[in-house]
Amino acid sequence: MTNPSLKYREQHKKRLSYMPWLYWKLKPKQKEWALQWQKEYQEYLEDMEVVEINGDCFISPEAKLFAEPGRKIVINDGSYIAADCVLHGPITIGEQVSINHHCTLEAGNQGITIGDFSRLAAYCHLYSFNHGFDSGRLIKDQPTTSQGIILEEDVWLGAHVGVTDGVIIGSGAVVGMQSVVTSAVDANTIVVGNPAKKIKHR
Repeated sequence: MTNPSLKYREQHKKRLSYMPWLYWKLKPKQKEWALQWQKEYQEYLEDMEVVEINGDCFISPEAKLFAEPGRKIVINDGSYIAADCVLHGPITIGEQVSINHHCTLEAGNQGITIGDFSRLAAYCHLYSFNHGFDSGRLIKDQPTTSQGIILEEDVWLGAHVGVTDGVIIGSGAVVGMQSVVTSAVDANTIVVGNPAKKIKHR
């Protein structure tokens, strides 16, 4: 017969994978096994991919991180990556950054940088590359370009936000749910829509 406490633990791992902010609120008895669980998984991840994890981070085993040589992923203290995210480096994630479930970060050649204290709600998509689309040539045969994406400190992307290549989002900016950001966003502004436009200053 399965030990009830072990059944609970497996369910709680699923809960933490989709709601990682709870990891830092665990009671001491739960924190003991959770720390070991994360230690083992993060060591595995650093062995398998070009990933650098600094400090006390949470990474769901259901997240997919891919980082080849030259495409390193760096994750700094207090940050978390929830389940069903897909990250392909080069990516640098600052301190206390939250990347919630089902986010996709495809960094192209020039990378994605996310500043400290930034928040990405569920289903955000950041693509730091683009395909050419000149006529007379199949899309699949077009060259790709990459400029990079930068989110400065304390940026909040609402659920289902898209960010295209070459965009810089200034510190303290907020992007409303389901918006698509195609150009630079000034610090401490709120933008919404497709393409995202400024509606007010914080």
